[in-house]
Amino acid sequence: MAYHQQDPYYDSAHSTPIHPGFPPPASAIHNQQYPAYDNQWDERPGSAKSVQSSQFHGSQVHLNPQYEMSQVHIHTPPVPSMPYNAYQPDYPPVPGRPGPLREMNTGYSVAREKLMKRRSVRHVELQNGNLVLDVAVPTHIVPKGMGGAEEMTKMRYTAATCDPDEFMRRKYSLRPYLYNRHTELFIVMTMYNEDEVLFVKTMNAVIKNIAHLCGRTRSRTWGPEGWKKVVVCIVSDGRSKVNKRTLQVLTLMGCYQEGIAKDSVGGKDVTAHIFEYTSNVVVTETGEVSTGNCPVQIIFCLKEQNKKKLNSHRWFFNAFGPLINPNVCVLLDVGTKPTSTSIYELWKCFDKHSNVGGACGEICVDTGRACSLLLTSPLAASQNFEYKMSNILDKPLESVFGYISVLPGAFSAYRYRALLNGPDGKGPLASYFKGEAMHGGGADGAGLFERNMYLAEDRILCFEIVTKKREAWILRYVKSAKAATDVPTTVPEFISQRRRWLNGSLFASFHSTIFFYRIWTSGQNPIRMLVLQIEFIYNAVQLIFTWTSLANFFLAFFFLVSSATTTTDGAFNFLSQGAGQDVFQIFLKLYIAILFVVIVCSLGNRPQGSKWIYSLCMVLFGICNVITLWCAGWTVYLAVPHSVAGWEDFPHLVATNQAFREIVISLAATYGLYFFSSFMHLEPWHMFTSFIQYMFLLPSYVNILMMYAMCNLHDVTWGTKGDNGSTKDLGGAKKVKGQNGKDMMEVEIPTAREDVDRMWAASRSALKVKAPEEKSHRDAATKQADHDRNSRTNVVLAWVGTNMLMVVAFTSQAFLNWVDTHIATSQGSNFNPYLSFLFIALAALSGVRFMGSLLYLIFRLFGH
Repeated sequence: MAYHQQDPYYDSAHSTPIHPGFPPPASAIHNQQYPAYDNQWDERPGSAKSVQSSQFHGSQVHLNPQYEMSQVHIHTPPVPSMPYNAYQPDYPPVPGRPGPLREMNTGYSVAREKLMKRRSVRHVELQNGNLVLDVAVPTHIVPKGMGGAEEMTKMRYTAATCDPDEFMRRKYSLRPYLYNRHTELFIVMTMYNEDEVLFVKTMNAVIKNIAHLCGRTRSRTWGPEGWKKVVVCIVSDGRSKVNKRTLQVLTLMGCYQEGIAKDSVGGKDVTAHIFEYTSNVVVTETGEVSTGNCPVQIIFCLKEQNKKKLNSHRWFFNAFGPLINPNVCVLLDVGTKPTSTSIYELWKCFDKHSNVGGACGEICVDTGRACSLLLTSPLAASQNFEYKMSNILDKPLESVFGYISVLPGAFSAYRYRALLNGPDGKGPLASYFKGEAMHGGGADGAGLFERNMYLAEDRILCFEIVTKKREAWILRYVKSAKAATDVPTTVPEFISQRRRWLNGSLFASFHSTIFFYRIWTSGQNPIRMLVLQIEFIYNAVQLIFTWTSLANFFLAFFFLVSSATTTTDGAFNFLSQGAGQDVFQIFLKLYIAILFVVIVCSLGNRPQGSKWIYSLCMVLFGICNVITLWCAGWTVYLAVPHSVAGWEDFPHLVATNQAFREIVISLAATYGLYFFSSFMHLEPWHMFTSFIQYMFLLPSYVNILMMYAMCNLHDVTWGTKGDNGSTKDLGGAKKVKGQNGKDMMEVEIPTAREDVDRMWAASRSALKVKAPEEKSHRDAATKQADHDRNSRTNVVLAWVGTNMLMVVAFTSQAFLNWVDTHIATSQGSNFNPYLSFLFIALAALSGVRFMGSLLYLIFRLFGH
């Protein structure tokens, strides 16, 4: 059975115009069926052509602890239980493949191969020129009593052969549009090659949020039927990249079936495979299946090619958005886990404030069970502190002004109306997607500044919304909406991630600062305009300090350490009297040497190829910061009064004691406010679990991350390589003439119901056995290139290092003091012995060259 897909403007049955905002009723569409395809689930084994199995090569990502789905108890109508355990696969043992994992994988492969071989040829009529198939879902996931609800008994497959921007013009459609449902929330989950653990963590969290919406029985918007106002869109970036075990989870949910998709339709290449199903199934990463508290409308868009995340969002906003026409769009990355009420909290912000165009919640670090990650990974702990302080100090400040510089793409929401372009085609979405063509080879003469700027496309989108002409949108931070996400725990991943963040944010900040005057045409009231102007001035000052952060950090180190080691009460007198100067000279030269090493590595090496050098530099920078903090603490100790009487006249103390005024107050205003604001927000725990790790790695944030980012401005890639072609392994749909002369599509699809049920059971069995952890391996060419770059770096460092070591040794104060003590000229003044050695050596070498030249002339004179 298949839908007659309706033209958004004309009813093909009556040739009468239909307004695009009022699609035909679903009952009329359901009655239009094709007998040739209605009996596709033939229990007889049909003769089918053997089709080569499609292979999915997806790397595994294991970043999260096991996710446990807890049920949400809400007042919703009871859903009939489903006999998930009624069908158990019975696979014969396979010789030569011992072990449960191999048996499970073999069982899945056998079931898939059997399904592919038993497919039958069917002729299907095109719907508005497009291939749309409605196929029955596995028996075990159909809720009892829901036989008449086609959205829960049939999965709809659409083979899109167009660009996302042409989706509606090519008369494609989606079930929520055909059912004429109002969509309040349109949620997108973007993924690349994330495994089933990450996918299930996000998917189940979204299901819990929808269940919470259905449980709000007193709400005017939500309630038991609230699930009809929410559509979840999963966009996977590249069919060859998607994780096979994630597809098995989707199979269990009824949102994907093997053997249905086609890679071409009538000679046109398919750009996206769109599966639609209203699922009531909750799946864990181990294949455990249970009944959900409410149905969920799901659109699974499997892109044929890997064209990066921005293209995935273009499918969401430009292809599906005009048909769904939602009120609020929620953006999620697979791997991000919102709490059970977070999506409602974001939506409530839009519902209460009509001028809010975008909002974000609090993104926090997934710290594992009992915060184990903070104890085992200093890198994760430092990022946890960074995230927390940003959510406590930065985001609230920007929310008060009305302009948040960035709404994180991992968890944010936008009012769809605020994103739409104007009649001239310009607007937030046009600017947002400009970076896709720019980084995909169509830069059209764009310079390095602009291409780096569009690496931070989410910052550009925020700026465009607030400065959209005559619409007066603002952005808000919603603290009650929380979501946990994974952070890099290895040095190469951390540096690579921050390279794109820093370059994009730096140049996007320049862009917003330069074009600040656009706020005066945004339609804001005068007070809001003045407040926004103050914020842009504040951001400009912050930008100056960001640009000069490298020098500022070094100068702070230099002056704090030098001032604490030159006094008679030196900070290192506990070692020996006057040892402070020697310590200062050693760490000063060490600091400069580390900067030099980082520059050399950043100019040509990938972090993956020089991870040990970068790790060592982080440790050494941390030691330098320990020295700095010790000297700062010693200076504070000397500056403050050591008696109660000295604190009695505090104003006089501030006026007369310069060290107290400049150092003590500034340090208290920085680190003291960290503590005070954290307690004020009732979230002080990161100060005790992550503050020390953050302070140790703080120099690396400034020196290593900024240095690597600036040295790689030419690299405007997104971190993943896109595919220029697609794998032709699904088979195509051929155009043929039907008996009535109409164009038909000849497709090969599964026809035996038992094969589909067997695939469902095989997917469940395969997930029960945990997949072995696969470490990412570099290909031979990349590995060789990294080796060559690393060898070059080692040679350069050895050459320059040797020379610098000599300079440091013979110019050090210790060597000069030794010369003053032991070596003196006859005139009584000191003369560096190395300079004498250098003059004598150069004279000797010149003498050898002269002797050789003289001997040559003598030999030539005597004929030799």
